Amino acid sequence: MICLCAFTTAHAQVKVKDLVDIEGVRGNDLVGYGLVIGLNGTGDSIRNSPYTEEALSNLLERLGVNIQGSDFRPNNVAAVLITGSLPPFARIGSRLDINVSSIGDAKNLSGGTLVMTPLKGADSNVYAVAQGSVLISGFSAEGEGASVTEGVPTSGTIPGGALIEREIGFDFSSMRSIRLALRAPDFTTAARLEKTINTNYGRPLARMLDSGTVELDLTNIDRSPASLLAAIENYKIAPTQKARVVIDQRSGTIVLSSNVKVSPVAIAQGNLSITIAEAPLVSQPNPFAPGETMVVPRTSISVQDGEPGNIAIIESNVTLPDLVAGLNALGVSPREMIDILKTMKTAGALHAELILQ
Repeated sequence: MICLCAFTTAHAQVKVKDLVDIEGVRGNDLVGYGLVIGLNGTGDSIRNSPYTEEALSNLLERLGVNIQGSDFRPNNVAAVLITGSLPPFARIGSRLDINVSSIGDAKNLSGGTLVMTPLKGADSNVYAVAQGSVLISGFSAEGEGASVTEGVPTSGTIPGGALIEREIGFDFSSMRSIRLALRAPDFTTAARLEKTINTNYGRPLARMLDSGTVELDLTNIDRSPASLLAAIENYKIAPTQKARVVIDQRSGTIVLSSNVKVSPVAIAQGNLSITIAEAPLVSQPNPFAPGETMVVPRTSISVQDGEPGNIAIIESNVTLPDLVAGLNALGVSPREMIDILKTMKTAGALHAELILQ
């Protein structure tokens, strides 16, 4: 499907919580290596994944089972990596969702159970312990002559599968200043955020540092920082943004912001097509007559140079509907519009940031 879309942000009121991130309030990524057991013959092959056998041997030895010297070739075990994110202000005893992904040649993790696995942060400390049944959204089925796979059966999730064992120290209540970081830096939006906070609070609490940062001075406030942010994040402002044209060349999707402007420009979209068809004839003599059969080439060429009126003139400072109407007047497809917009940008007639994906 190919589509042309437009979005508008002019005078749209948006909550502050949807525009900014708070400095220091963030999640922390966790990772761990473990084993999924109980698979129905779809686990790692030990020959191709020797680390699975080693990890399983170490696990059993810690549980008091000695398997040294035995012929140990299970096919119902898979080595996996577990990933998750420790949310801000997470407390000991809370649970978080985790993702489980096979790193060996296992075919399917459906029905498997993750054995207790420690999850470590970037500092190599253990912050959570994961365990539980793996949920798979995909499936795989095969017979002697055919097979079918839907989704990714070698990756799954465990909702609430990790138990937090260590907290990250962060004394939010003692902070004397807080920085609000705009997700889309813009001087106008930052200035509006500063004005809105100061107006609603009744004193110069906020100060714009740059296009992406607004600092809150908490030295003389009569409430906790958490309580103050709970009020500020529900203030509403009208954010602004640059004029942008985003083009996804793979799908042919074009997204234009409502503040796109163009200079006076004439656009002609060529539609020259040349069709060459070969229809050879076979020439042969009459029965019993002298001569030989020959193939006589016959070529048919047709040229179409487009329909009359395939040129459009777009005036200066047109709005988005005018620009789209002007392009549609040429009768071009969205993929042809992509080439037109690129050429307009090169000619300096398109006053917007052109983003190609």
